[in-house]
Order: sequence, then C-alpha cells, then structure tokens
Amino acid sequence: MQTYAFLGLAILAEVIATLALSRSETLTRLGPTLITIAGYVICFASLAVVMRTLPTGIVYAVWSGLGIVLISLIAWLRFGQTLDAAAIAGIGLILAGVVVINVFSSAGH
Repeated sequence: MQTYAFLGLAILAEVIATLALSRSETLTRLGPTLITIAGYVICFASLAVVMRTLPTGIVYAVWSGLGIVLISLIAWLRFGQTLDAAAIAGIGLILAGVVVINVFSSAGH
C-alpha cells in the first residue's frame, strides 16, 4: 500500500508542477517556477521509490495516464479550457486503460 501512496504523491506532484509550469511564463515568474521545480523533484523521487516494487511500464502507464486525466479536468474546470467530444473520448479511454491495468492485470501486483 505504501508503494501506491508514493505513486499517488508522484501523480499529485506532477499535476501541480505542470499546472505551475503553465503559469510560469516560460520560467520567468519566480513563484510558479519554484513550484514547478519542487513538484518535479518530488514527483521523480517518488517514482524512483515506486519503481523498486512495480514494473516500469505499469508505473509509467498509471502515472502518465492519471496525470493527463487530472490536468485535463483541472484545465477544463479551473481555466475554462474546452474539451471537444474527441478529447473527452480520449480521456475516457486513458482512464479505462488505467482501470484495466490496475483491476485486471497481474503485471502491476
């Protein structure tokens, strides 16, 4: 269970870092830039811990998939970025893939 806590931390840190990066104005704003750097450091340190236990491909699929879904949803809800039907369908497929990996695959356990 601790492994999944670190995976959750990696996902959360990456989402925060990516959102801060979008507000950093090409790394020229100090606050968002520092949040970006700290977020990615926490993210990759957490991923390193997770990869001691879980296969790299599974970790990367879950980390990147959930990161994409969360960032897309936050950008839509918080920043008013639009998602068309194809984007929503794609996000749904990504989420379905993460569920399949975690529920039905023995590779991640």
